[in-house]
Amino acid sequence: MTTLAQDLRYAVRQLKKTPAFTVTVLLTLALGIGANAAIFTLVNSVLLRSLPAANPSALVHVGDSNDCCVGSGWRSDGNYSLFSTTTYEQMKKGAPEFEELAAIQAGFTFRPVTVRGDEPDALPKSVMGEYVSGNYFRTFGLRPYAGRLFTDADDTKGAPMTAVISYAAWQRDFAGNPKVVGSTFWVNTKPVTIVGIAPKGFYGDRLVATPPDYYLPIETMPAIMNVPYVHDPSTNWLYIVGRVKPGTAMLPLQEKLSGILRQTLLQTRLNFTSEAGKTRLARSHVTLTPGGNGIQVMQEAYGAHLHLLTWIAALVLLVACANVANLLLVRGMARKVEMSVRAAMGAGRDRLIRQLLTESILLSGIGGLLGLVIAYGGARILLALAFPGEHGVPIEAAPSATVIAFALGLSLLTGLLFGLAPAFVASRTEPADVLRSGARTTTGGTPKLQKVLVVIQAALSFVLLVGAGLFAQSLRKLENTDMKLETQNRYIVHINPQAAGYKQTQLEALYREMEDRFHAVPGVQKVGITSYTPMEDNNNGWGWNAEGVPNVSHGASVIRVNPEYFDSVGTKVLAGRDIGIGDTPTAPRVAVVNQSFAKKFFGDSNPIGRRIGTSETHPGDYEIIGVVQDTVYTTVRWTDHLMVFLPTLQRVATDGPIEDDLGLYAGALVLQTDRPIREMETIARRTLVAINPNLTVVKFQTFDEQIADRFTEERMLSRLTMMFGGLALLLAAIGLYGVTAYTVVRRTNEIGIRMALGADRGGVMAMILRGALLQAIIGLAIGIPATLLCVRFVQSQLYEITSVDAGILLGALAVLGLAACVAGLVPAKRAASINPVEALRIE
Repeated sequence: MTTLAQDLRYAVRQLKKTPAFTVTVLLTLALGIGANAAIFTLVNSVLLRSLPAANPSALVHVGDSNDCCVGSGWRSDGNYSLFSTTTYEQMKKGAPEFEELAAIQAGFTFRPVTVRGDEPDALPKSVMGEYVSGNYFRTFGLRPYAGRLFTDADDTKGAPMTAVISYAAWQRDFAGNPKVVGSTFWVNTKPVTIVGIAPKGFYGDRLVATPPDYYLPIETMPAIMNVPYVHDPSTNWLYIVGRVKPGTAMLPLQEKLSGILRQTLLQTRLNFTSEAGKTRLARSHVTLTPGGNGIQVMQEAYGAHLHLLTWIAALVLLVACANVANLLLVRGMARKVEMSVRAAMGAGRDRLIRQLLTESILLSGIGGLLGLVIAYGGARILLALAFPGEHGVPIEAAPSATVIAFALGLSLLTGLLFGLAPAFVASRTEPADVLRSGARTTTGGTPKLQKVLVVIQAALSFVLLVGAGLFAQSLRKLENTDMKLETQNRYIVHINPQAAGYKQTQLEALYREMEDRFHAVPGVQKVGITSYTPMEDNNNGWGWNAEGVPNVSHGASVIRVNPEYFDSVGTKVLAGRDIGIGDTPTAPRVAVVNQSFAKKFFGDSNPIGRRIGTSETHPGDYEIIGVVQDTVYTTVRWTDHLMVFLPTLQRVATDGPIEDDLGLYAGALVLQTDRPIREMETIARRTLVAINPNLTVVKFQTFDEQIADRFTEERMLSRLTMMFGGLALLLAAIGLYGVTAYTVVRRTNEIGIRMALGADRGGVMAMILRGALLQAIIGLAIGIPATLLCVRFVQSQLYEITSVDAGILLGALAVLGLAACVAGLVPAKRAASINPVEALRIE
């Protein structure tokens, strides 16, 4: 310990003597370590962090995918992750291996609730509400922050309607007012009592950008949400998570649950009597997966991108390490005399190496601490890029204990990585060297090692620059895709009439009043009403058949729209006619299809007048009256997207009672105006409140903003790869400058002799620049094939890019070449200004 303390004190004194060197190294390390720690902050929060639950390792997810949200019918692969209430209840009864087994609403993010306080002046607000079983909080081993959590009695038919509010919502909306517990709120116009506040830090059963604000019992859902499927054995809408008893074997439990699933499937409307049905039933099963990280929603969405960013940040750190190693090599040569003196006084080589490594690790440790500061700022930037406009994301930018440990561990590793080679080189000395001139004692291998490090930096920088160019090109292609949409002066107003208390039989009058009131707003030209809009994260698909086309069935997205919808989004009718005001609920059933649908079912024949339906027994329920362009919905990457557009309220007899038809509820208005209207959001809110105080705006955006949101991840990748590529280029240029400057110092005598013999300044500059560019060229020779190889691993994250564009390669070559010229120019000028007489005196 005494020796270590001595080494540390000596290291501090040495670093104080060379402030320029110390600051350069610390900044380089802080940037490299900080970039990696910032990425790891997201990796840890999204991919590694367990749910804030007791003993999360005992939690098991029944299923292995993030299926969403409400569905029925077969699973083509037989692997179920979404279940009916009946299946959940049977599993709960038939699997005593679980201490607790909880049911959770799958698609709560797509079904917000409208909450209003009991005060006369309280305003309704659209928030996230999640329906869960009575043992939900018990399954996660949680205790309330205040009040109580749910019991099984809360989740029974006829029980008083209750809710638990999240700690974050309690603080945000009520400033931590304790009187909230026990008070009555109106949820979707129904009175609900707040019985407790969820524990601080609990964000639910999955990591999402908009976690639940309110938790409600499943049995209250039919009354509050007016949904018919809660107790329908044929409708799957629940995730299931359980806590297993100690020592439970997973495979036998998985087989048991698969058997229960098959038994409950027999109670559905699916046909199991045919041979195909028997085969499908036999294949039906569940897969148990660890549930400690929750439902893998954000993990599936961001996992691939985060892994890629981790590799990119690691490459930047390698460039930084190579840069610092170069600086240490130069410093080690400058300390050759010191090392020789210490060796002459009896210091062994291992002692010298330990001293030099102590200095390296001290540098990396301080750099790591500075890196944590950069990591905090970097994590804030990452969160802003990944979740623009979202303020409730349960991810903290401040470094957690895990991130701090990661940064310190990375600091130790980098200290050893960049310090080991310079320490060995600098310690390789003989006592007699102290009597010699410093200009002649430079180890021959050191400049070669420095040049190798510069070549590696150049190669890695080139790979990162090309990667940045590819992701920028991919983003540009996505954003410039012809979506067959008109976005100028268009506004998207997301609404939820169901949460406002409207019955299906009241929707015709509501939609008519919305059209009339918005048309009365000055500047509004078109008012589109629709289930959902282009380029939003939503989709509703049905299976379709066509009359006269036997044994052919295809899935297609279904959207209900009013007569002005196509004009409001800029979709053009190519054949037939648009949906009109005469297509009322009592008029003949009609449909408009897109080009892909028409081609898939009817080839090159005219689809106008042909009939289609949603089952083989009723293939003629709707007459096709028009064909529209293939407008982009959901994502640009979805090609050959079959779509059917139906009049807002038209139904067929096979749809069942109108009171059960949730598809009649509109999800958005599209307002087209004759000019930009800044206060359009205020106008929209005021107009809807005038119709019904509970009719709130769930979300308001311009059409351009909504489309831009669909490219958030790609934009994040493009900007981050650009930043990392620029940082690597800067570090490589600094490294090249350092090596070139050191070369000039070493060759001062040689340059003086050349100039004394008649060499001109231009020739000297060319010689130095040639050496600098040669290292960059060798780096390019390595970087180009490495880049072509790496493209194969990121191709799945690029849009319509299968190879490296020549323009991107040339651009990266030009940028790296320019950086090499700039880095070599200053030392070259210094070499050309050497006075031959003074240079010859050095010896």
